[in-house]
Amino acid sequence: MSTKKISSTAQKAGAGAPAEQGDPHAQRRIVLLFAGLMVTMLLASLNQTVLSSALPTIVGELSGVEHMAWIITAFILASTIMMPVYGKLGDLLGRKPMLLFAISIFMVGSVIGALAPDMTTLIVARVVQGLGGGGLMILSQATIADVVPARERGKYMGIMGGVFAFSSVAGPLIGGGLTEGPGWRWTFWMNVPLAVLAILATVFLLHVPRKVHATRPKIDYLGMILIALATTAIVLVGTWGGSQYDWNSPEIIGLAIAAVVTGVLFVIVELRVSEPVMPMSLFKNRNFNLTTVAGLLTGIAMFGAIGYMPTYLQMATGYSATEAGLLMIPMMACLLVVSVVVGRRVSNTGRYKVSPIVGSLILAVALALMATITVGTPIYVICIYLGIMGIGLGASMQILTLVAQNSFPLKFVGTATAGQNYFRQVGATLGSAVVGAVFASRLHELVAEKLPGGTGGGGANSFTPHLVNSLPPQIKALVIESYNEALIPVFLWMVPLAVLAAIVLCFVKEVPLETKADREIVLDVSPEGMAEFESAVQYDAVASDESSAKAPAPSK
Repeated sequence: MSTKKISSTAQKAGAGAPAEQGDPHAQRRIVLLFAGLMVTMLLASLNQTVLSSALPTIVGELSGVEHMAWIITAFILASTIMMPVYGKLGDLLGRKPMLLFAISIFMVGSVIGALAPDMTTLIVARVVQGLGGGGLMILSQATIADVVPARERGKYMGIMGGVFAFSSVAGPLIGGGLTEGPGWRWTFWMNVPLAVLAILATVFLLHVPRKVHATRPKIDYLGMILIALATTAIVLVGTWGGSQYDWNSPEIIGLAIAAVVTGVLFVIVELRVSEPVMPMSLFKNRNFNLTTVAGLLTGIAMFGAIGYMPTYLQMATGYSATEAGLLMIPMMACLLVVSVVVGRRVSNTGRYKVSPIVGSLILAVALALMATITVGTPIYVICIYLGIMGIGLGASMQILTLVAQNSFPLKFVGTATAGQNYFRQVGATLGSAVVGAVFASRLHELVAEKLPGGTGGGGANSFTPHLVNSLPPQIKALVIESYNEALIPVFLWMVPLAVLAAIVLCFVKEVPLETKADREIVLDVSPEGMAEFESAVQYDAVASDESSAKAPAPSK
């Protein structure tokens, strides 16, 4: 094999070397790097939720409740499509240039959204944001794997989970405050200074070894196009099926066929190219497959549940956008605390299998409880249910990524991280799209049924919290009833998904976490490199057995 490598020993003195215990300078470099990565991750995660509190006002002003789901779905879909792309290009070209590119694209999308005159332009802006946002999430997680060994990575991944928890509540809260203050367009303008800060942090704080190749890497453009087409077709089936088009309509059947055809073509291409964007060899690894399936199921349940709760709280309870954001704090606080505690426990003990199983079961309980919410349910009870959901998510989400990363050598960790997150985001996209489509469709039907004479305006299509609160008491009660009956029963449908995720995770093999960061840097990726990858993906079936036999049992 012609591939040249630099050993970890030679790299210990480098700028990107892993922090050694007792080396304060190395630890300081890690902390500064981690702080910079948190800014970029916050930028992406915040924009998955920041518009949720502003949705009722946005769709009311732009008269587009039938497109409401796409404001959330467009961002998640675009970021999902780009995850494997950024993961692979990060492995080939290095994390730093790809991060700078992703942040810049994200900032452009934010400016377009701030200036959007209609719903179509706003959805386009969310797509552009997503094209950058997918890179921010993947590259942040993969870069930590570059410099922190898996055994120590648990506490860092726990904090990353805390960032997501913070943004899941801070997003609706900030969105609500801006909507009631200077206006919802500032939910986009606020990204500009954050993006500038992320660029500065990346330029000055991110110092990891640069990928150097003797020959120009071959980029899998065809694979990127095919995975984008397949993902889009799948999400359109979930979004339009049963709402805009009948399930047996030519449009839905055509999209389903397109998803299958492009998916098959994608697999064929990935088996033939030298540098596949998503190597099929990934799926020879048992732990990768199991955590990927569990992540997909969790994504459907999570985003389907929390994506529309702020909207429901505003419409059904009469709370303002800011108050609706504050009511999400119990979920954020529980997710934050549990994520950090579980991450530290994993770093201290090396044990990680039980936590995501228990977390998935707790998530199932939370969804079942939320399905019992009625118009008369006290708000503190809803907050308790949201807190239980936060506990479940905090115990499972980031651990799934850690398990996937620990299943592969460092040089493939970006691709593996992206692959695992891709399927989780597919679940998030489907969950958000299907719940949004069902919610909007049922709401239209229920309003038409309960208020056949209309409300004097554009019906459900132009409802805003202010308009609902200004309606006569009897009509207002019927509208709130419609919101409750349209959304809440959907939560019960997602309980089996969380239970299935717990069952799948029972079959994960608890491979000992690596205690050193492999600092090998590929200088020349030869065609024979994929043969090495074929061997490496058998990690949990061969090498891990040897490690288990030799390594002492982790302390409890």
